Amino acid sequence: MVRQEATEQYQKALKLGQKRHRSDVVHGRYPYPQVLDEFFDESMSAGRVELGRVEIPMDQIVGTVTSGRKSTFSSDFMPLLPLESEFAMKWISLCMAHLGDEGIREPIQCVEYMGRFYVQEGNKRVSVLKSYEAGTIPGSVTRIVPVWSDDPKVQAYYEFMEFYAHAGLYQVRFTRPGDYAKLQAALGFDSEHIWTDEERKMFLSRFSRFRDFFQRYGGEKTGVTESDALLVWLRVYTMRELWEMTASELTASLKTVWPDVELLEEDEPIDIQTAPQEETEKGIFTYLFSNKISHLQVAFFFHASPSVSAFTRSHELGAAYVKEKMKDTITVRSYYDVKADESGEWIMEKAVAEGADVLIATAPPLIGACRKIAARHPGLKVLNCALSMPYTGVRTYYSRVYEGKFITGAVAAAMTKDDTLGYIANYPIYGVPAGINAFALGARMVNPNAKVQVEWSCKEGDPYRAFEERGVKIITNQEIPSPGSTQWNWDWGTYLREDGKSTPIASPCWNWGIFYERMLRSILSGAWDALVSRDEKKAVGYWWGLDSGVIDVQFDEALPDGVRRLGKLLRRSIINGSLDPFRFEIRDQEGLLRTDGERWLSPEEIMKMDWLCDNVIGTIPAFEELRPISRRLVRVLGVYRDEIPPEKEGVLL
Repeated sequence: MVRQEATEQYQKALKLGQKRHRSDVVHGRYPYPQVLDEFFDESMSAGRVELGRVEIPMDQIVGTVTSGRKSTFSSDFMPLLPLESEFAMKWISLCMAHLGDEGIREPIQCVEYMGRFYVQEGNKRVSVLKSYEAGTIPGSVTRIVPVWSDDPKVQAYYEFMEFYAHAGLYQVRFTRPGDYAKLQAALGFDSEHIWTDEERKMFLSRFSRFRDFFQRYGGEKTGVTESDALLVWLRVYTMRELWEMTASELTASLKTVWPDVELLEEDEPIDIQTAPQEETEKGIFTYLFSNKISHLQVAFFFHASPSVSAFTRSHELGAAYVKEKMKDTITVRSYYDVKADESGEWIMEKAVAEGADVLIATAPPLIGACRKIAARHPGLKVLNCALSMPYTGVRTYYSRVYEGKFITGAVAAAMTKDDTLGYIANYPIYGVPAGINAFALGARMVNPNAKVQVEWSCKEGDPYRAFEERGVKIITNQEIPSPGSTQWNWDWGTYLREDGKSTPIASPCWNWGIFYERMLRSILSGAWDALVSRDEKKAVGYWWGLDSGVIDVQFDEALPDGVRRLGKLLRRSIINGSLDPFRFEIRDQEGLLRTDGERWLSPEEIMKMDWLCDNVIGTIPAFEELRPISRRLVRVLGVYRDEIPPEKEGVLL
C-alpha cells in the first residue's frame, strides 16, 4: 500500500511539474530551478559562515548549487522524468520513507545567499516534501555573505543577519532597511532581545496564519512579502488580535490595510498636490450622479493648548474661520489636548460615534491615531497636518513655509548692519531645513556676504542668549498665527533685538481657514472623491504655497518703504511663478553642488532636504542631541526618521 501511495504521489507530482514547465516556457520564464553557479562568483562574496542545522522554509528553496541535474525538476522542484526512469524509482523510495515510521531524517546540504537556498545535496528529498506542501525541511546550511553595497536589498540583508542572530528565523523577509528593528519593537522586544524557543514558536504560529490569509487575499500577485504586509498590518492591529480574530475578522482587517500594502510597491507613494484643485469634470460628474452631501460634521483635534502653542493657535483660528464661513453646511466640534496614544484614539472614536464625517488632526504626532481610525472606518475623511506620510486612508497637509522664509531672509539682510543673521529652528523634521536654506538664499540674494547662524530650540541651551552673546541682532523664529495678528512678541517672526527691546520686521503667517474651507467644499462637491479615483494606489498630500493664500508674509508698518516694497515684490514674483527660492546655484556646507540653478527641485527634494547651504553656520542636530520632549515628533517626521532605532510599542507575544 505504501509503494502504491508513493507511486501515485509521484504521478501527481509529475503532472504538476509538467504543467509548471509548460507555463514557464509559454510565459518566457526559466523553466528549471535556479542555478547558483550560473550567476554567482566569489567576487560577490564577503565570506562564508557555517550555520549548522537549520529548519529551512520550503518556499525559500529556489534552486541548486550546480547545474548537474537541473532538467530533472521544474522550477518549483516537481519531477519531470517519466515513471519508468531510475530517477522516479529513487523518488518513490524516498516518498515511502517519508510515509513510513522512519521518515526523511537526514538533513539536506544547502547554500544560502541573500535569503534564498540552493540545494547542494538532497534535491529529491526537497521534491518529495514540496509535493506534500511541507513547511520546512532540516538542512545543514552554509551562508554566503554578500559584499556590502548601497543596494537597499543588501543593506536589508545585513540587518536580517543581525535579526537572525537574535530570533533564529528565516521565515521573516523584509525588503527595506530598518524593518527588522521595527518588527522587534512592534512585538514589544528590545533590539538586542534573544528570542526563546517558546517566543519563536508562538510567533511562527501567528505569522503562518497571517501568511495564509495574505496569500488568499492575493498577496502572491504583489511584489510585497508577507513580512512587509505584516508590518503594515501591525501599525493598526496587534499580534494578539491576529491570534484571536475569526477568519472573517482577519479578512476584514486585511481589507482595511490593503491599500497601504499595495503602496509599498510605489517608488513615489505620495501624490503631492502643490496647488488647490479646481472642480474637475470628473468631480462635477461625481457630484451630480451620486448622493449629494448637503451637510458635514467636522471634528478638529488639537494636540497642544492654543495658549502655549502658536501653531495650535493658528489652526484654532482656521477652525473658527471655517465654522463661521460655512455655518450653513458644516457643524464643528473641537477637541483639545489630544494625546498621541490610546486616549487620542478613544477621543477620535468618540467623535466618529457622535456622527463626525471629517476628522482634522492639526499636529503630526496624531498621525498614528489617524491611521488606525481611518483603517477602521474606510468611508471617513481624515486629514492630518504633516508632511510625507504614505497612508492612503489619511490625507496630509502643510504649507510651503520656505517661500515666506525666503522673503523674510531677503528683508532681514536688507535691515542688518552687518553680515550675520540668526535663525532659531524648532525641530530637524521635514520642511525645516528647506526653511533654513530658503532664508539663507534670500539673505544672500540681497547681501552676497550674508551668513546665517542656526540654533535649535529642541536642544538644551538658550538660543536667545547664544545670539545675544555673539552680538547677533536680527533673528528669525516661529511664524505668527494669522494675518493681521497683533500679538507679535520677540518669540515670533523676524525681529531686531537691540538694547533689550524687540522690534518686529516681517514674518510668514498662517491662514489655515482658507485651506479648511477648500477641503470641506471639495468634499461637499465630490472633488475629494474624484481625486481618489484619479490615482487610487497613492496617498495624497497637500503642500500649498503663497499662491493659495494659506501662507502669507506680514510686514511691519515701521519697515523702511524700500525694504517693504522689496518684500512685496518678491511675494508677487513667487506667487506668479517668475521666482523660485531654490532655482539658484546652490552648494551645501561640504561644497557639494546641489543644483546648478537651471532645474526645478521637485517637491520631494525640497521637503526631504537633510543638508544646509554653504552660507549657513551650524548643523542639523543628531537624535541623541535632542531634548527627550522633542524626540517624539522627530520620530514621526524627522529628516532621518528611518535611521532612528524604534521604540517598543506593541504587545508581547
